[in-house]
Amino acid sequence: MVRADRESWLGLRIQLWPDHTQAELAREVDSHLGGGALWKLGAGSIPFRILVAEHSLRGIVGFIEASLRPFAVGCRTSPVGYLEGWFVMPELRRQGIGEALVRSAEAWARANGCQEMASDARLENAVSEKSHTALGYDVVGRSIHFRRDLL
Repeated sequence: MVRADRESWLGLRIQLWPDHTQAELAREVDSHLGGGALWKLGAGSIPFRILVAEHSLRGIVGFIEASLRPFAVGCRTSPVGYLEGWFVMPELRRQGIGEALVRSAEAWARANGCQEMASDARLENAVSEKSHTALGYDVVGRSIHFRRDLL
């Protein structure tokens, strides 16, 4: 993720989280691009890695926001890599883009001492649930939390 990707990243975030205001999502993007926290967990900020998928003709077509959380539902170790947000344009799904983003986020988490990766999704988001389970994540709660060993 580089500053030149701001508008593309923001546009995809708006599609992923339509219940958030554009201003709220833009503040998070600008904070991250300015070297600040994307968002905070409690009083402190948590490390984030933003990765994008770029198509040669269409530009940025997907992204993943990963963090290092001190804990996650169903996980036994700390820190835990966490998939905070994951989106690929609908017309480009099922081509390996999402998996490549997830595997890159997992590699980053592993390099930062994580032994597990976790995520969550809304109960009604069947696409997300199927995508996570297809990549080896186990459902550990019905507010839908996922985990995956990184060993």
